[in-house]
Amino acid sequence: MSITLACVTYLVRDYDEAIHWFVSKLGFTLVEDFTLTDSKRWVKVAAGQGNTHLLLAKAEGKEQMAAVGKAAGGRVAYFLYTDDFATTHLRLAAAGVVFREQPRHEPYGTVAVFDDLYGNGWDLITPA
Repeated sequence: MSITLACVTYLVRDYDEAIHWFVSKLGFTLVEDFTLTDSKRWVKVAAGQGNTHLLLAKAEGKEQMAAVGKAAGGRVAYFLYTDDFATTHLRLAAAGVVFREQPRHEPYGTVAVFDDLYGNGWDLITPA
């Protein structure tokens, strides 16, 4: 028996702005986009050939809207691995991704933190 983490919910203010950011800035692939109701869609994006998808979920109500951009309470919430740090870092910066810091070397790899369109923290990492 095996199990797989297939999707992680990612709260968004607007489906289309989030799709645009993930596809144009990070180079993600739009995997699925289905209309469920007048206000709800089933939208999944993925990085590279990854099997784990982000399920873009439009925030509804005050509590969910307040949670947009606070996926880990100010800590890094997401980890994007690359096998070519320098090239990926340059590509993301050229696409307008804002990094909080310069790349640094840690025991676990080369890393730099960036913010997504809502302020969630991401690590760009090439593992050691």
